[in-house]
Amino acid sequence: MHRRLLVVLVPLAVLLVAALGVPLSVTVAEREMQETYVNRLNDVGRFASLAEAALSTGRTEALHQELTRYHDLYGIPVALIDTSGTVLLGPVDAYEEAARTEPALPRIVTAALAGARSEPSWEWAPWDDSALVVAEPVGRDSEVVGAVVTISDLSRTRELILVRWAWLAGLGLLPLIALAAVAWPVSAWVLRPVRKLDAATSRISEGDLTIRADAEAGPIELRRLAQSFNTMMDAVENAAQRQRAFVSDASHQLRNPLTSLRLAVESLAPHLRPEGDGQQVYDVAVDELKAMQRMLNSLQASARMESMRTASPVDLDEVLATRVDRWRALTATAGQTLTVDVPPGLRLLEPPGGLGSILDELISNVLRLSDARVVEVSAQVVPGHVGVGDRVGAVVTVVVRDDGQGIDVSERAQALRRFWRSPRHQNVSGTGLGLAICADLIGAAGGTLRLEDGLPRPDGSGHGLAAVVVLPVVPQVVSPADAPASVPT
Repeated sequence: MHRRLLVVLVPLAVLLVAALGVPLSVTVAEREMQETYVNRLNDVGRFASLAEAALSTGRTEALHQELTRYHDLYGIPVALIDTSGTVLLGPVDAYEEAARTEPALPRIVTAALAGARSEPSWEWAPWDDSALVVAEPVGRDSEVVGAVVTISDLSRTRELILVRWAWLAGLGLLPLIALAAVAWPVSAWVLRPVRKLDAATSRISEGDLTIRADAEAGPIELRRLAQSFNTMMDAVENAAQRQRAFVSDASHQLRNPLTSLRLAVESLAPHLRPEGDGQQVYDVAVDELKAMQRMLNSLQASARMESMRTASPVDLDEVLATRVDRWRALTATAGQTLTVDVPPGLRLLEPPGGLGSILDELISNVLRLSDARVVEVSAQVVPGHVGVGDRVGAVVTVVVRDDGQGIDVSERAQALRRFWRSPRHQNVSGTGLGLAICADLIGAAGGTLRLEDGLPRPDGSGHGLAAVVVLPVVPQVVSPADAPASVPT
C-alpha cells in the first residue's frame, strides 16, 4: 500500500513544484528590480530637494561633495544637470562615461526636464545588460531648472537574481530526484513479473508447456494474472498430455489385436482355392493389415516425438557425419546420385526429436516417392530472416532437393497436413504423417518447413521438389584449430 501512495504522491509533488517554480522565479526577479528602482527613486528625490534649495541660495558646494561621496560609496554616477543637459554638480567624468552606453538616457532626461517622471528604463531579465537610469526634475511645473540623474549598474543585482534562481532550480530538482529514487525500484518491482511473464510466453511459444509464470512477485493484480496464466497452462499441458497419451495408448493397444488378426488372415493362405477370387481378396486384406500396422507405428512414433518439446543447439557437421554415408548407400541402391554441399561450422537450434531424424524422413521421401536421379543436400546462413512470430535474426536453411516428379504447387500446403497423400502415391507404402510431424517439430524449435521447386528434371518437363528446413542460428566462437572439417561431397 505504501508503494502505491508513493507512486501517486511523488508525481503530484513534482507537478506542484513545476507549476509554482516558474512564477516564483519571475516574482523574485521582479521584486529585486523593484526594490532597486525604489531605492534609486528615493535617492534622486532627496538629491532633487537638496538641489532646489542649493540653487535658490547659491550654496552648491555641500551638494557637490555629497553627490561625489555617493558615487564613491556606491559606485553609482549621480549628477545635477541644467536644462541644456550640461552637468552642473557631481562626478562629471563618471557620469559622462556611463551616459555614452545608455541609449535610453536622452529620453528619460528630456521627460524629467519637462517636469515628468519617466518610467523605469531597466529590463528585469538577468541576461539583459542595460543600466537603470532614474531622473528627478528640480523645480516644479514650468519652473524646472534642472534634473538629478543616476545611472545604476545592475550587474550585481542580476547576479543575485541568478543565484536565487539557481537555488530555486536546485530545490525544484529535489522532488525529481526523489521521484527517480522512488520510481526506479517501484517500476522494477512492477515490471519484473511482466518481463518474466513475457519470457515464459516466449518459451511456451517454442513448445515448452512446462514453463510457469512467477505468481509470488509484483502487485496483487499481476500476481492474479500470473495465477490465471498458470492455471490456463496447467489445463493446456494436461490436455496435450492426455491427447498424446490417448494416441500412444490407442496405437499400442490396437497393435496386438491387429497383429493377431494379420496372423489369422495369413494362416488362411494354405486353404485358398486356386480358382475364384479368394487369392485376390486375401492379398488385399494382407496389404490393408500391413498399412494399418504402419499407421499405428507412425502414430505411436508421433506421440513419442511430440512429447519431446525442448530444442537444443547442435553442430550441423556432427549431424551429417552420422548420416551421409548411410544416405549414399541408400541412394546408390536406388540408382540415385547424392551430393552434399554444406559449409563447415554451422550451428543451429535442433528441433525436438533430432535434426537427423527429420533429414532421414526427407531423404526417405525422395527414395520412395520422387523417382529422382539426383539428390542434393545443401545449407547456408541467411542473415536478417523473418522467422516464426516475425522475429528477425539469422537462420540456417537446410535444403533437400531432387529432380524427380515433384508436387504440384497447389498441393504443397496440403502435403504438410497429417494423413494427406498425393493421388499419385496411393499405392506406395506410407502414412501421410512424415512431413506433418517434421513441420510440427521444426516449428517447435522456432523454424519452418516449406516445399519449393527442386532441381530441373532431365527431360526438361519441370522441376523436382525441394524441402527447405529453416532453423535459428546459434552463435558460437570457434578457434581455427577447433573448426570442424567439412562434410565430403
